[in-house]
Amino acid sequence: MKPQAIIFDLDGVITDTAHLHFLAWKQIADETGIVIDETFNERLKGISRNESLCRILQHGGKEGVFTDAECLQLAARKNALYVHALRQLTTDSVLPGIRALLTSLHELQIPVGLASVSLNAPAILQALEIADFFDFCADAAHISRSKPDPEIFLAACNGLGVRPDACIGIEDAQAGIDAINACGMHSVGIGPGLTGAELHLPSTEFLTWPCLSAFWLNAK
Repeated sequence: MKPQAIIFDLDGVITDTAHLHFLAWKQIADETGIVIDETFNERLKGISRNESLCRILQHGGKEGVFTDAECLQLAARKNALYVHALRQLTTDSVLPGIRALLTSLHELQIPVGLASVSLNAPAILQALEIADFFDFCADAAHISRSKPDPEIFLAACNGLGVRPDACIGIEDAQAGIDAINACGMHSVGIGPGLTGAELHLPSTEFLTWPCLSAFWLNAK
């Protein structure tokens, strides 16, 4: 018995662009007189660009200082800095084990979806040369509620035509694990500091089809 689909997060699961996000946000924070570090950046994992900006402004005591238009400009500038940094990505930027897992899922004809709040997700998949492995990518532009709300995972399930409780969701952020659990999917967490994942793995190199298959059989 196989899951109806496997649905992946992007950053921290397929590739690691967290540091590129941090550098872009740090430049925006510096320009607005706010100090952030990589520890604070962990609080931005898995949430949308606008929500990230809100948290940075709150952190710096500048909530309400900027108009909505100015906030949009700051978010757009951050995205431009990040998109420029994405030029560094190559096929070698895929995290260990992921390409082999995607290949196995393709051979087994198990549908694969993406549930990333990144508006740049399609371009990233193209840069990594793995876009063809994905049967459906939820469009972050049409998502109104950020993780831990399950909206984007439900959108991925709807796009694939599968039931959430018949799927596995894979995340590296607590907000993502909470979102997976909230929609009734079976959750796999990658990396340290996560709670609530049904299966918790230290890194992506342990994320293999035999591992997921055994997890699925035990979960059902």
